[in-house]
Parts: sequence; structure tokens; C-alpha cells
Amino acid sequence: MSAAWRQLVLLSLAELGALGLWFSANAVLPALSRDWQLGDGGRAGLTLAVQLGFIVGTLGGALANLPDVVPPRRVMVWSMLLGAGANAVVALWVDALGPALALRFVTGVAMAGAYPPAMKLMATWFREGRGLAIGILIGALTVGSASPYLIRGVTDLPWRGTLLAASVLAAAGAAVAHAFVTEGPHRFPPARFDLRMAAAVFRERGARLACYGYFGHMWELYAMWAWMGVFLAESLEARGGGSYAGLNAASATFAVIAAGAPGCWLGGLASDRWGRTTLTIAAMALSGACALLTGLTFGGPPLVTLALALLWGVTVVADSAQFSTAITELSAPAYVGTALTTQTCVGFALTLVTIWLVPPLVRLAGWPLAFAALALGPALGVAAMARLRSLPESAKLAGGRR
Repeated sequence: MSAAWRQLVLLSLAELGALGLWFSANAVLPALSRDWQLGDGGRAGLTLAVQLGFIVGTLGGALANLPDVVPPRRVMVWSMLLGAGANAVVALWVDALGPALALRFVTGVAMAGAYPPAMKLMATWFREGRGLAIGILIGALTVGSASPYLIRGVTDLPWRGTLLAASVLAAAGAAVAHAFVTEGPHRFPPARFDLRMAAAVFRERGARLACYGYFGHMWELYAMWAWMGVFLAESLEARGGGSYAGLNAASATFAVIAAGAPGCWLGGLASDRWGRTTLTIAAMALSGACALLTGLTFGGPPLVTLALALLWGVTVVADSAQFSTAITELSAPAYVGTALTTQTCVGFALTLVTIWLVPPLVRLAGWPLAFAALALGPALGVAAMARLRSLPESAKLAGGRR
């Protein structure tokens, strides 16, 4: 195995461990709702607090050019340990929503230091095949995000035990990153602090359109991930019970979210071979169609619901890595980390809207309309990437493969 692929495996393992912190509270939401008597606002708040923390963390990192000034491995390790600690405090001592929201916010800040720097690190190891490499990394992040649902689905751990297991995995990820992860030979030039560079990604036409495509993708992605478990559980309940091909709702949710991992890998291969805009347009068209159709199966045959949800799980994140890869190809080399962090910050700000929006839409009109509203993002994303495809800047993508 080459050094680059060995680093890809190690960095993917580290990120897989760390990202379980993101949805650890979502995986135990039914138990938390019962123990803490949570309504829609409280349930959404546990996810929104992480998103908001991530936004604050990425914004601070972008304004300070942190990913380009401090070694990214150091940022990652300390961030993973901070997130593991905050999550463990919730598991061990918290008994009310207020302190949990504060600690979930801290977890989100920590994720801002664990996620974007990893993409920059991976880019230092790969020039050719960068789309596939970052696709594999995002696939590992996807499985990591789903891992609390697997813990919940196959064990009898109480909710505190599930949270603690996620913290242990994150600490293990930090240990792997500290001991084994290094920067590659294709390092980006060192950067000096420049406040203006946080917004520079929006001044270049090609990078700006890639960001718009990413924003459409993000409108859909995290709301789907955040509420899929609730949808699958309530769909079975509306039907009067049953299972998803023998899987309970938690295990089915893990399968749906984790299905994004092969989607990321296949998306990376397709993007490197046929082009970034080709892959992102196709993935967003399919995921938008799934958003329109999946809600219509609510309370219907579980196998139909699961099949559509799995397809949605594959396509909703298949393009995610390619927006990040496009930014590494279209941005000024010295500030790639800052450009990635700025793109990610704005994208996650949009997730606050859609994560909050789903519960009231479900109450007002049901799951079909709630999920259909998520299809607006992919539609706009397709338009942005089609525009980028028509411009000369797209020749910089994937060695000229648009």
C-alpha cells in the first residue's frame, strides 16, 4: 500500500470515530424526549445546537485563517478530544435540556476543527484521484455520523451508555490522528493572517458557483439525516408496527445514513472519470427525486419505504466530497483551508433553517410536504453546477473533466 493510501485509511478511521459525536443525541432522541419531556423545539434544538456550534467554529477558523496557519493535525486532535469530553459530560452528569444544549454547542465547535482540516490534509496526499480520495474520506464521515444509530439498534445500552460509547470512539479517533496522521508531499503554501481571505471564495466566479451548488446540497442533507430516524419510527407506528426487513427503526436509520459511504466512493470515482459537474448534477437530481417520493410512503409498506430511503441515503451525500474537491481546485492555493472552512460555514448555516423547518411542516401537512421542501435545494444546486459547467473555469476541475 502506498503512503498516500495508508494515510487515507488512517485519516478515514480517525474521522469515522470522531463524527459519531454529531448525531449521538439524535440516536437516543426517543429516550431523551421521554426523560426530559421534550417537545418539537427541544428535539430540534439538540441538533441545531451542534449545527450552530459548527458554524461558530468554522466562522472563527475562517476569520483567523486557522486551517492555514496552525498545523491541521494539531487542530484535529485537540478538537476531537474537546468534542469527546463535552459529549461525555452530557452522558455522565446532565439531566436537563439547558446544559445539554450548551454542551452540544461545544461539540459542534469541536466538529469544526475535526472536519474541514481533514479535507485539507487529504488534499496534500492526492493530486490525481483527489475526488475519489476525498470521497472515501467523506464516506468514512458518513458512517461515523450514523454509528450511534447502530450502537442504539444492536445493543441494550441506556442513552447515557450510547453517548459514552460515541465519546470513546472519538477519543480513539484522536489517538489515531495524533500517532499516525501526517501532511503529504503536496503541501499548500504557508499563509499569513488576512481577514479578507475569509470571503475571497465568493469573489471568484467558479468557486462561487461551486459554493452555490454546495449550499443547495446542504439545504437537503442534514435535515434528511437529522429526521430520518424519526420518520422511519413514526412510519412503522402509523402502520401499527412491523420492521424494515427485520431491522428496527434505529438499525434501519443506520443503514440509510451509512449507505452514503458507498455513494461517496462511487461519486468520487465517477467525478474523477467523468467530471465534477456531471456527478454533482446527477446526484442532486436523484436525491431531489427521492425527497419528493420518500415522504409519500409514510405508513405504507416498509420495504418500499426502506428502498427509497436507501436510495436517498446513497445519493444525498454522493456529491458532498466533490463540492469540497472543486474548492481545492478553484481557490487560491495558499488559502484552500480557509476557503473550505468558509464554504462549510455558510452551508451549515442553511441547515439551521431546514432542520428547524421539518417538524412544523410535519405537523401542518405531514411528511410528504416536509420532505418535498428539501428538494428545493438540489434543484437550485443543479442550476448552479450547470452554469459552472458552461464556463471556462470548469476546465480546472478534475484535470479538465467537467
